[in-house]
Amino acid sequence: MDFAQDGKAGSRTTAFILVVGIHFLMIWAIVSGLATKIVKKIAEPIETQVIEEVKPPPPPDTPPPPPPDLKAPPPPFVPIPEVAIQTAAPPPPITIQSQQAAPPQEFKPAPPPAPVVAPPPPRPAGPIQAKVVCTKMPLPEISVDFDSPGEFEYTLTLKNGRVAAAQVKVIRGVPDRRAQRAIIQALDAAVRQYECGSYEGEVTQPFLVKPGE
Repeated sequence: MDFAQDGKAGSRTTAFILVVGIHFLMIWAIVSGLATKIVKKIAEPIETQVIEEVKPPPPPDTPPPPPPDLKAPPPPFVPIPEVAIQTAAPPPPITIQSQQAAPPQEFKPAPPPAPVVAPPPPRPAGPIQAKVVCTKMPLPEISVDFDSPGEFEYTLTLKNGRVAAAQVKVIRGVPDRRAQRAIIQALDAAVRQYECGSYEGEVTQPFLVKPGE
């Protein structure tokens, strides 16, 4: 067993540990010293100084420049235009001619206007009732006896206001045929006497016949 090598190995280990310890102490000293200085620097109050601006001295008084010599230019020369004046011609002599007065005219009044004739009323479309245009409408004279009412309607053809034709329509007849014929004859005699002015065309006339009338 080589004790010389073991001794060398132990000395190397000791030297290495010593070197590491020295470096650790140096690093610790540096770090602790710098931290203390930084704390001291921060703790110190900050002093501020106001620096006044130095104004330059004013320039020496210099006399103002003389005003410019402004002279008005002479007015331009404008020649006077030559104007030819023409005299107006004398007016022609006024001649007065005597005229004879016209004879007075006879005044004739205008004739009166012709009377305005109203146009006839327009004819309605289709047959109308006789009472619209007729002025004379005598009542029928019925002398026959009957028991139930009857209803009739006449269509009259008018020529110049007179009945030219008559047509009867039985709407509701009377049961007694003999009495119905007598009623129609009485109605026909009455409508033949209608007077309707100058109307021309067809008109209608209804009749409601009741017993005892």
